[in-house]
Amino acid sequence: MCIAGGHFVRLLHFLEEKMNLLASFINIFNPAAFVASLPGAVAQGIIWGIMAVGVYITYRILDIADLTVDGSLGTGGAVLVLCVTSGMNIYLALLLAFIAGCLAGLATGIFHTCFGIPPILAGILTQLSLYSINLRILGGKANVALSVDRYDLLVTLRYIPKTILICSIFAVVIIAVLYWFFGTEVGHSLRATGSNRNMARANGINTNVNSIIALVLSNGLVALAGGLLSQYQGFADVNMGRGAIVIGLAAVIIGEVIFGKIFRNFALKLLAAVLGGVIYYIAITFVLRLGLNSNDLKLFTAIVVALFLGVPFWKSMAASRKIRKPDEKTTGGAENA
Repeated sequence: MCIAGGHFVRLLHFLEEKMNLLASFINIFNPAAFVASLPGAVAQGIIWGIMAVGVYITYRILDIADLTVDGSLGTGGAVLVLCVTSGMNIYLALLLAFIAGCLAGLATGIFHTCFGIPPILAGILTQLSLYSINLRILGGKANVALSVDRYDLLVTLRYIPKTILICSIFAVVIIAVLYWFFGTEVGHSLRATGSNRNMARANGINTNVNSIIALVLSNGLVALAGGLLSQYQGFADVNMGRGAIVIGLAAVIIGEVIFGKIFRNFALKLLAAVLGGVIYYIAITFVLRLGLNSNDLKLFTAIVVALFLGVPFWKSMAASRKIRKPDEKTTGGAENA
């Protein structure tokens, strides 16, 4: 009886420890607060998902990891804030933000094709120069506010449902236009350039011009996302694009890993990049609710990207091992015979 009683007491202590651990987790995590923060994460995720569509064009279609986006995102935000605070219509301001991003992509394309600079280094050079350009656009200030009380903004942190609706419309329209564009002759030549440059040249395709077009289009979309982001957060900052390429890659890769077997159509692949951005920001919100220091977000993002980049490699390794095992059995049986 004493032994049974001792086991029962230890069981009670064990259950008490687990209940205390669960209670502390609930206090830290606060499910109600997490659910309440989901609309904001979705809104921000769609904006970054639009940016991820721009990253998809260079990373998946052109097979280039373009680092220009770290600067062109801030350029789009800076141009929009400058235009709106000067009294310009918000739609025209977004158009100018898009054009400014296109010019940034054009600079990278010229560095790459006309100067013979490798694409990654060309992107770094443009990104570096854009820091000074963004400072000039913002009037020498590192941060310029954009209040929804003073200006008629399309998206804002204050009205989340409206923001989600408008950003979703932007995403759908962008995907539809890109789906049409990449179905044209120019679009097919762009995809051929990314698939095999030598074969594209052999078929009379000007791969240098196509590289420039892809970089221009990609950074235009990134700058457009920067214009939406500056409205959403209520300011433009000269450093707002720092690490944008990693977030864009995370959105693209998360979308591919989760929806890759379902979404085969090109338009659906672009949609997967947007959904990847939403999932990424929901995950960010979740880990922040668990008590992660916000200073560690870049580290967390890098780890997430590394893990998702490793998934295809691990899958191929596992598949090759499965293929080897039957071969080894067959070889062993033949030798025994």
